[in-house]
Amino acid sequence: MEDKDIVDLYWQRSERAIAESAAKYGAYCRSIAGRILRNEEDTEECVSDTWLHAWNAMPSDRPERLSLYLGKLSRWLSLNRLRDRERLRRGGGEVTLALEELDELLPAACDTEKSVEQRELTRCIGNYVNRMKEPERSVFLCRYWYLAPVKEIAARFAFSESKVKSMLLRSRKKLKTELEREGYL
Repeated sequence: MEDKDIVDLYWQRSERAIAESAAKYGAYCRSIAGRILRNEEDTEECVSDTWLHAWNAMPSDRPERLSLYLGKLSRWLSLNRLRDRERLRRGGGEVTLALEELDELLPAACDTEKSVEQRELTRCIGNYVNRMKEPERSVFLCRYWYLAPVKEIAARFAFSESKVKSMLLRSRKKLKTELEREGYL
């Protein structure tokens, strides 16, 4: 079934929308949540929550690529669950490490008045990533979007771990320069 048809089912409030979403994008959302949470129960719960959030909040502009919309929901819900879980046990996992690597580049948390600035920052980072050449872009996205461990990225691209770390460091430095140039740092 095409994305447009599934979105139409959401708008018609048909329960079939959830079944179709799960059939077409269940494995994709599960892989995103699983990579972040690394716990089968939490992963399944986040995927179920993804369908619930899609049901309750399908945007009025009807996403053309439902996979991106559902993937973002899965990632957001998984990161929230991880944050809650980490608060309880204060451990330093791979996801926390990956996000901390970017912390120094990003401005401090913003309040609602700065939501426009946040959108512009997101646009700026998106433009930077779109201009990156391969394989740097894929390595960057694996680490900071999919939150993959350096060891896994190295194996996937047949690079040494030190090469991956160097690529990521150079990418962060270039991103920092870009953010400074745009006035975010």
